[in-house]
Amino acid sequence: MNRTKPLGVFDSGIGGLTIVKALKKILPNEDIVYFGDTARVPYGTKSPATITQFAMQNTKFLIDRNVKMIIVACHSVSSVCLDDLKKTFDLPIIGVIEPGAKAAVKASKNKRVGVIGTRATILSGAYERAIKKLSKEIEIVAKATPLFVPLVEEGWANNPISYLIAKTYLATMIQEKIDTLLLGCTHYPLLKTTISKIFRNRVKIVDASAETVLETKAILEKNNLNNTGKKKPSMRFYLSDITPNFSEIGQRFLGSNLDEVFRASLSE
Repeated sequence: MNRTKPLGVFDSGIGGLTIVKALKKILPNEDIVYFGDTARVPYGTKSPATITQFAMQNTKFLIDRNVKMIIVACHSVSSVCLDDLKKTFDLPIIGVIEPGAKAAVKASKNKRVGVIGTRATILSGAYERAIKKLSKEIEIVAKATPLFVPLVEEGWANNPISYLIAKTYLATMIQEKIDTLLLGCTHYPLLKTTISKIFRNRVKIVDASAETVLETKAILEKNNLNNTGKKKPSMRFYLSDITPNFSEIGQRFLGSNLDEVFRASLSE
């Protein structure tokens, strides 16, 4: 496979742009094609069969754009049908759950790990299974923190309101004396500063998005797929629906303007 081909990233919405931001930093030579299924978000409330159907369509869409590897930024897809995607398509595909779980196990010293995410992610138990597969000694405290997503999209990540909500959500984690907290949602890296304040910087915060990109880097290097070129990399963003405030929210996630944005419809 040609190493100059782009990387593909898909998510149910725009949270996966935090992964794109990490890709820009860790793999600055790589071209990127992003697909956000904003017309059908959220995936977490859908049945496993529907999530799988959507994931197959998203993957085909990126393959049609000639990508060399796909990063599944969606936690629902990663927990429900990642293995199905790997069996169906003949290119490297990585999800967000295993890299985050691996880093959390490695970071914890007292074997007490907290996991936060959307209700769908926490109810799926995907992170607990991934962590227990790596270490049966780890004690896991999992908590759904659904209000974090709208707070981030509203631009209130460092607002006093976010601090109070985070303090309420994370009180159990403090009582359980966790030493590592896994951010199990692509929105949550934007809340890292606020969350650190809650724990007075005494807890190691593991960002599943960043860990996924580090694993992507390792896979590319192992398969000689890393782009070593010197040209300025390109980024193209496809959305199944472009909302009025997309540019504002997208810039917040990516940390820069989104220039090449296209509306795209999917087919079977």
